[in-house]
Amino acid sequence: MADEYRVQMRGIRKSFSGVKALKGVDFLLRSGEIHALVGENGAGKSTLMKILSGAHSMDEGEIIINGTRVIAATPRRSKDLGVGIVYQEFELADDLTIAENIFIDRLGVHGIVRWRRLYAQAEKVMHSLGFDIDVRNRVGDISVAYKQVVEIAKALSANANILILDEPTAVLTPNETEKLFASMRSLREAGVGIVYISHRMDEVFAICDAVTVMRDGEITGGGALADFDVDGMVELMIGRKLSTMYPPRHATVGDEILRLDNLSGEVFSGIDLSLRRGEILGIFGLVGSGRTEIVRAVFGGDGFRSGTVYVDGRETHIRSPSQGRGHGIALIPENRKEQGLILDMPIRQNMTMTNMRAVAVVPGIISRNREDRLAGELARRLSVKTADTRNPVNSLSGGNQQKVVIAKWLNTDSKIVIMDEPTRGVDVGAKAEIYAIMNELAARGVGILMISSELNEIIGMCDRVAVIDKGRKRGELGRNELTEKGIMKLVVGGHN
Repeated sequence: MADEYRVQMRGIRKSFSGVKALKGVDFLLRSGEIHALVGENGAGKSTLMKILSGAHSMDEGEIIINGTRVIAATPRRSKDLGVGIVYQEFELADDLTIAENIFIDRLGVHGIVRWRRLYAQAEKVMHSLGFDIDVRNRVGDISVAYKQVVEIAKALSANANILILDEPTAVLTPNETEKLFASMRSLREAGVGIVYISHRMDEVFAICDAVTVMRDGEITGGGALADFDVDGMVELMIGRKLSTMYPPRHATVGDEILRLDNLSGEVFSGIDLSLRRGEILGIFGLVGSGRTEIVRAVFGGDGFRSGTVYVDGRETHIRSPSQGRGHGIALIPENRKEQGLILDMPIRQNMTMTNMRAVAVVPGIISRNREDRLAGELARRLSVKTADTRNPVNSLSGGNQQKVVIAKWLNTDSKIVIMDEPTRGVDVGAKAEIYAIMNELAARGVGILMISSELNEIIGMCDRVAVIDKGRKRGELGRNELTEKGIMKLVVGGHN
């Protein structure tokens, strides 16, 4: 029956600059349902949801939201009809309180704010989600996990009964993820329809009731989640069987290429690490453990107070990224938008900026033909979905932007590659491609430092793992010792 559906989208079509992003897509969301929307980067998931939320207009199609047919959706109109969306990148004001952010567009009447009432309403919304947070705190002072909760509270405060979550667990710890899932289950019981966009198959099967699979702007399958298994869903997503997620390692581990001796900085201290040629060394720690600050200090992105960095056995004094680059160190940063890309610049220039000599006719004079050719090769190698590498990089989906960051450093002769969350927001097919590239680099003798919040990824890819907690190294585990229990035991031990 029609009234059981929160959302009915039929025949949705959308093109951008001649590229067909959606090709007649149908999507249904029931009341009290958590519905997974999955597919490769660029499959059209975010475009479809942006049309539902009014951020994009559709070229053709029909949308019915809570029984109301929508001719021309706008953000205001969709919101009034009960649609709330939480994007992968937060849209919060750090200098305002939690309460102010939740009611940012409804702070008062005629410029008058009733603060006691505002705080009480904000507390009520937060408590409904199962979180006890002081709503008078500045958003800039709370954890990333709590920011995610504030975004959800902001949507629900506007009486949303349709909630769209785009990669909501990308920055959450396992414990924080379970808290979010508990909140989602409560919302489901209250009749809220939830669209859950994620590349993490284990989470999809843990929390969702139904699934819609997309590829290249079309629906390739869908239905009750109980009718699917991981392999079948992945095949629908990427159009082929994925023989293995983590490819076999063939690298020979050689001599030491990098050593940190008692390295200390603002949020970490006494760090000793050793990386060898052809080795993938994992660094695992919870968000805020200091793991990112350590690798940024090695690259020269952040300073450090004391200690020594040795490259190829020689003491180095790296105080800037250019010096790090000069020592053969590359960094794929955690925050691609702020630290890895120049968003308004063309894809090709983002890919080639780390090695201008490869595209120069003479020093200082760039050959656009060489640049196009090199960028095209890199785009094909990493399966970057774009009509033209001359398009700005902000025209790409988040996962394809991540591929551009990786391509930028594949265009160099770096001997040490630091990868901070290299597969965050990347689909399963692209993950396998990135893992294969990591193995290829290791086989060439490149030493890789990999930070990841995904234990399966750490265990599947690394030769050794160093566990960081509260800025201290809590221990190391060799390949044969790598288990979730062993790694988390070291993390928990750091809290004793």
